[in-house]
Amino acid sequence: MEAENDEYHKKQRATAVTILVFASLAIASLFVAFSYYCYIRNKVAKRFKNRTYTENACEDKGNSFANLKVIAEKGLQVFTFKQLHSATGGFGKSNMIGHGAFGSVYRGVLQDGRKVAIKLMDQAGKQGEEEFKVEVGLLCRLRSPYLLSLIGYCSETSHKLLVYEFMANGGLQEHLYPIKGSNNFCPKLDWKTRLRIALEAAKGLEYLHEHVNPPVIHRDLKSSNILLDKNFHAKVSDFGLAKLGSDKAGGHVSTRVLGTQGYVAPEYALTGHLTTKSDVYSYGVVLLELLTGRVPVDMKRSPGEGVLVSWALPRLTDREKVVEIMDPALEGQYSMKEVIQVAAIAAMCVLPEADYRPLMADVVQSLVPLVKQPRPTVKPGSCSSFHVTKSLHATQSPEA
Repeated sequence: MEAENDEYHKKQRATAVTILVFASLAIASLFVAFSYYCYIRNKVAKRFKNRTYTENACEDKGNSFANLKVIAEKGLQVFTFKQLHSATGGFGKSNMIGHGAFGSVYRGVLQDGRKVAIKLMDQAGKQGEEEFKVEVGLLCRLRSPYLLSLIGYCSETSHKLLVYEFMANGGLQEHLYPIKGSNNFCPKLDWKTRLRIALEAAKGLEYLHEHVNPPVIHRDLKSSNILLDKNFHAKVSDFGLAKLGSDKAGGHVSTRVLGTQGYVAPEYALTGHLTTKSDVYSYGVVLLELLTGRVPVDMKRSPGEGVLVSWALPRLTDREKVVEIMDPALEGQYSMKEVIQVAAIAAMCVLPEADYRPLMADVVQSLVPLVKQPRPTVKPGSCSSFHVTKSLHATQSPEA
């Protein structure tokens, strides 16, 4: 009997030991699993935090300049002031190619041989700093062959610089009419080249309005902000005044009124309500410049001809009178059928009622058939220097 009891106790002890061993292993396994879970969670959290930080640096226009350094991960280069000082020959006058409201633009050559345009932002002015933030914040996430590419930037204490791709033939404006104070001779653009520029600028705005969510409203589209490369292909530039639009159909954003005289949509000027149709109006003015070769506002002209839109609009839809507005330099280069079509598009774009203006996608579809494919090689001559202007005649509402 005692032998049986001993055997029974031995089995109990063995069972208890076995249970204890398995329990210890289970606890150890749980501890290891929990530790691994914490490690993975911490690693994922850090990665998500870094990704969010990077995205916010690109998307938040009000972030600090320190955050902008993260944008290098998005493809933008971070330059030192010394590098850009060297690239421009010490920002010498011979390399200055433009001066605007928020700084000067210089021609430069990077160490790898690339030609660039470098905007040196003015030291003073909150608006200039805001423009810097907006351009970097937007252009680091916008990718289109019809928008000027931002290569990089410099943000060192008081030095704020933007580095763009170089556009050899400068701004559209200087090819349409002489710029006051400029000694550069730029041959006038022919009709086919003007049509192609109109289409490519329209594609740039179409991308901003319909391929970005929420849409981006340029707010300062004008002929001097449409730049031409060595083959006279167009790209929309200068996003310092750009705003994110409403993501609601038919919605608007309320903001202070900024823009250039002659290009600002009437409803935006009166109410401060900004929509993509505000850009459409500005584009219509550029289209009128391409047709007429005239500046948007020139009060030195005869009475009734000082404001381009007011003078041209009644003639745009009249087949007999539309020829009266055409740039004399284009004589014999166009067919009346093409002129009437482009004039009709311009007339729709500059309508006083924003709701009646077309979408940029509709403008693109209307212009595509007029631009022959493949694109012709156009050689109307080369402008002697790249010129970027930002002569901002800003109109601001009292409630800025």
